[in-house]
Amino acid sequence: MAEAYICEAVRTAGGRRNGRLSREHPADLGGLVIDAVLDRTGVDPAAVEDVVFGCVSQIGPQTFNLARTSILSSHLPVSVPGVTVDRQCGSSQQAVHFAAQAVLAGSQDLVIAGGVESMSQVPILSAMTTATKAGMLSPFAGRKMQERYPGQEFSQFEGAEKVAKKYGVTKDELDQFAYDSHVRARQATEAGRFSEELVPVEVELEDGTQTTHDVDEGIRWEPDLEAIRGLEPLAEDGLISAANASQITDGASAVLVASEEAVKKYGLKPLARIHTMAVVGSDPTMVLEGPIPGTEQVLKKAGLSIDDMGVYEVNEAFGSVPLAWQKALGADYDKLNVNGGAQALGHPLGATGSKLVGSLVYEMRRRNERYGLLAICEGLGTANATILERVE
Repeated sequence: MAEAYICEAVRTAGGRRNGRLSREHPADLGGLVIDAVLDRTGVDPAAVEDVVFGCVSQIGPQTFNLARTSILSSHLPVSVPGVTVDRQCGSSQQAVHFAAQAVLAGSQDLVIAGGVESMSQVPILSAMTTATKAGMLSPFAGRKMQERYPGQEFSQFEGAEKVAKKYGVTKDELDQFAYDSHVRARQATEAGRFSEELVPVEVELEDGTQTTHDVDEGIRWEPDLEAIRGLEPLAEDGLISAANASQITDGASAVLVASEEAVKKYGLKPLARIHTMAVVGSDPTMVLEGPIPGTEQVLKKAGLSIDDMGVYEVNEAFGSVPLAWQKALGADYDKLNVNGGAQALGHPLGATGSKLVGSLVYEMRRRNERYGLLAICEGLGTANATILERVE
């Protein structure tokens, strides 16, 4: 039976909006993480058969196939092709899935999967502005879709509220989770738990100063629970506030996916095996509920239970998503996003999936856990779920 292995996983530290990474071209960030994978593994660049990158806002500096422009900004030869995918917030998790599927099918042996998003240079929803200017009835919904869902705006903010209310997530729980995210991220940083995954970025600040960016900028080092609780919700009578939602972030990440044959041929050291993958659709008006059926499906396919998972990452697009997921599946809060999540570390849309693959792999190895699970909610109700198995 064919296998697909994660043999390296890297990421940049998250850059805050208009922060240290905001002046870096997205393709340069992509090239940086590609080169880090090559340098760490020592694999022949010409042996890489494809690069699959996620990116959500494919406009401006992120247009014209960002995977290819990242390749041309790296040490990979021009013979290596690339493709950019959009599965919304799970884009680079889907990139990992596509890479694994190519390896499992036997059509490729070495694929770099990852993603990039510069949300400072290409603000979220930028592409929707273009669609509106083109005279469409809605930025992404044509007549048929509007007929099927009359009057629906498909808002992620509304979806976050709906998910919280459906699964009984309270404002106190949301605010405590946001606080815990920052505390866990601070503790992980201070303990050096991100050192294996982080790639330093040499940056020039606005005043011309040269510095190294290697710490996630979004972490609040001394979070104040009462201050978090005191923030006004984004909607009247709502639960979601700026504190319990993900941060706008710049960043890039990449993993090397290899076949068993490539592992032997190039002397690679697998970190984890991609055990089972799933992708689902769910109610697009709820928008963010997909990780729940996605997890149910991937566990069923694997013949495993949530209790078999030693640790899990569920993206904190909004705090209500992982908390609803935890309640619905009976998951252990103490195994959830143990080093903090997007509320503290940020959510560089197209880079988040492969970023969390790396974070999950390294934490599984630290804890000596056999299985780990990753699930990410995505726009219009889709979700990816992945089970990884640690390799000795």
